[in-house]
Amino acid sequence: MQKQLISSPLVVSLKAATKKQLFLPIFALCLMLLINVLITPSFFKISIQNGVLYGYTIDIINRGSELIILAVGMTLVVASSGGADISVGAVSALAGAVCVRLLGASYDSYATPMLLAILAALVAGLACGSFNGFLVAKLKIQPMVATLILFTAGRGIAQLISAREINGNMVPGQILYVRMESFRRIGGFFPNVVIPTPVFIAVLFVLITYFVLTKTAIGLYIKTVGINRKAGRLVGINSVLVMFFCYTFCGVSSGLAGVIASSRIYSSDANNIGLYMELDAILSVALGGNSLGGGKFSLIGSVIGALTIQALSTSLYAVGVTADQIPVYKAIVVILIVAIQSEEFKRWWSLIRLHRQAKKAVAV
Repeated sequence: MQKQLISSPLVVSLKAATKKQLFLPIFALCLMLLINVLITPSFFKISIQNGVLYGYTIDIINRGSELIILAVGMTLVVASSGGADISVGAVSALAGAVCVRLLGASYDSYATPMLLAILAALVAGLACGSFNGFLVAKLKIQPMVATLILFTAGRGIAQLISAREINGNMVPGQILYVRMESFRRIGGFFPNVVIPTPVFIAVLFVLITYFVLTKTAIGLYIKTVGINRKAGRLVGINSVLVMFFCYTFCGVSSGLAGVIASSRIYSSDANNIGLYMELDAILSVALGGNSLGGGKFSLIGSVIGALTIQALSTSLYAVGVTADQIPVYKAIVVILIVAIQSEEFKRWWSLIRLHRQAKKAVAV
């Protein structure tokens, strides 16, 4: 009896912790880190080579920077509309193509200053997000169907932008290279800085977004529209404008991710930049404890979810899984998360718990 009384506070604390929104993302991240340690004993080892930090953990936060940015934008889309923007990968490729094309895809000269080229890429992402937002918010087209347009056409547009003259003919779909060291530093390292530049960009982007959502009323508006759009209209919230803002913001985040990705590979590859990133972004939001049906959301949860997905990719590569097979494993994780969040699963789990409690009561 005394042992039961002593353990009761601990049991109560554990049950309370499991009900927290961040419990699932933190648990999943810890689980992935543990798996990586088992696969690679030197997983947490960090060294300095050529004046920069190297290690598996550094690689995760570095490679996960684009995904974190996309996950933040996807979080607002899911929260406001209860749907996902599946065009984020294609929009990233399009923005990267715009940036590299304007910089001047030649080895001798550059047509546009770097800051203007980056700004143009962000504007391209904004335009794509506005197009998606107009279809979803104003025309009330289902998000999956509306964003399927740019999911299909975005890479085609990026390939047209990446056209290059070969034997007197403009051939689309070419890889454009940029020989500009200052542009390369965006996806690499700045001089005398040991931490990768994309990490700073991702942190700054998350902080700015968090500040805007918490210090203004837009965060509350997004939650209200996601939970009950009709109730939001009754209290004076313009649900169309709120949803349009979220999709536009997601487009900007896709453009920023595209600039980082093109800088990382020092070129514009319309076929591979942002490939399958829409799946990773959606999975990051789901792993972050956010409901895919819209409503309340957690930016921190989505960031943790993005790091978990990157850790998952790292572990899969470590055991020899090829890049073509990785989306299959990620899709399985998506199915499990969606199933766990479904009302039917919650109802089934509640029945099991009630049945166990009833059996304990009878035993006593």
